[in-house]
Amino acid sequence: MNRDSKDLIGAHLSQSLAALERATQDAALLAAARKTAEIIIAALRAGNKLLIIGNGGSAADAQHIAAEIVGRYKQDRPAYAAIALTTDTSALTSIANDYGFEQMFARQVDGLGQRGDVLLALSTSGRSPNILAALRVARERGLITVGFTGTKGKTLGALCDHLLVAPSDDTPVIQQIHLAVAHGICDEIEQTLMRGAAKK
Repeated sequence: MNRDSKDLIGAHLSQSLAALERATQDAALLAAARKTAEIIIAALRAGNKLLIIGNGGSAADAQHIAAEIVGRYKQDRPAYAAIALTTDTSALTSIANDYGFEQMFARQVDGLGQRGDVLLALSTSGRSPNILAALRVARERGLITVGFTGTKGKTLGALCDHLLVAPSDDTPVIQQIHLAVAHGICDEIEQTLMRGAAKK
């Protein structure tokens, strides 16, 4: 590599590290993360479920989070109810074809969501029409709505009961913070529910 060329990989890692360090000092983010864990724990204990949505990289994160909850995060334990609404290609394509791309998550929330469920919406921009449409339907159906976004997506908060804002406006870095926070939330969910089961 030419000495004058920029080390893009190193620069990205430095940027990510700086954002994660900001996140560890962000009282509002930490409070939102703890509240999100508390809400999901309460919903799962009550027999409700977690629904997760996102586009692109956030769709992959939605699947990742659901897998940690249904499968396991770190410990063998009972399965918990979580569904990524990003994975059913037949539903996604038929809804997008028949009702439009904007309705691809809203229609699934309408069909699968029940009062007391939690909808976790991942949107780095906070402006994705299909995310906003799903949040509106979730509120109409009595779901608890949680949004994860970046510094430019705070308007998403108008449709969310709780909002977590990653301290970055760079999409890949926002997604990394979202997943790091989600892993912490999965750990909290797993340990809390296992402690509760052990006491019975």
